[in-house]
Amino acid sequence: MLALTELGQRLRQERESKGLSLEDLQKLTKIQKRYLLGIEEGNYEVMPGKFYVRAFIKQYCEAIGLDTDAIFEEYKSDIPSTQTEDMPQQLSRVRSRKEIPQHTKGVSKAYDYLPTVLVVAGVVVVGIIIWVIAQNIVSDKNKEQANQEAPNSEVQQSNTQEETNETTAKNDNSKSEDEQSAADKKEQEKEKAAKEKAEKEKAEKEKAEKEKKDSGKQEYKEVQKTGRSATYALSGTDAFNLEVTSTQADTWLDVKNGKGNAFFSSILKKGETKEFDLTKETEARVNIGYSPGVELKVNGKAVDLPFDASKQVRQVVTIQYQPAEAQ
Repeated sequence: MLALTELGQRLRQERESKGLSLEDLQKLTKIQKRYLLGIEEGNYEVMPGKFYVRAFIKQYCEAIGLDTDAIFEEYKSDIPSTQTEDMPQQLSRVRSRKEIPQHTKGVSKAYDYLPTVLVVAGVVVVGIIIWVIAQNIVSDKNKEQANQEAPNSEVQQSNTQEETNETTAKNDNSKSEDEQSAADKKEQEKEKAAKEKAEKEKAEKEKAEKEKKDSGKQEYKEVQKTGRSATYALSGTDAFNLEVTSTQADTWLDVKNGKGNAFFSSILKKGETKEFDLTKETEARVNIGYSPGVELKVNGKAVDLPFDASKQVRQVVTIQYQPAEAQ
């Protein structure tokens, strides 16, 4: 690598202080990088000629902001002189065939086409600028049209959304009302069942307590027997409840009061039980058609049939009742 001349060092330091690379300087001056490097290294042999050396140094200085005349005066020993010092401001592109070295013919020809290339490039750039402006105008018109249509679309979408929300709300309200109605009905049925159960349990409890109370004083005794009929006297109690159950087979059952009014007169099926509240009656007549397997209860207490069922199938039981309070 060649040692830098004082001019080359000055130019390189100034270029680097500006933060410019050789590539950047090449773009500014349109001078090939190898020529710029040759100027910095003082290697003028790479130049196409002395005229180019001075012209390139001049362009180099102008690009980095140095006074060209001052540089030429200060470093005239580093810059090759030409036959004439009256150099034009710009290097002439027209030279005779004899003046142009053979190895620079290609460079000279390129410079001949440079104006045409620049004109074509300028036309292309102008065309691109016009196209970009046209595209921006079309884009602005499309945006304006979209902005005009957007409110209508938004209003329509808003109305549709409101209608959807209203329909959904109605459906939800209807569903909520139906669910509430079903829940209320279910709750009412539950309360009704609980009330009926409580009333039933209360009635059974009262009945059991009354029967228990009456059973302590209750007296059921035989008065007389004749043939298939028997009479019993019930006393010491304020209730007269009769239960008849058939456990083995169907049987005819006829229950009447002392006046002959019937409370039941029909078949009592196997496993069936009939209950009669005869508290207001003074006498009850029970006619059993098939006594085997028939059970009698008076105020919840089992009483025996008057006759052996295996010997006397049909039996008639008359019960005379006298309330305790009347005794």
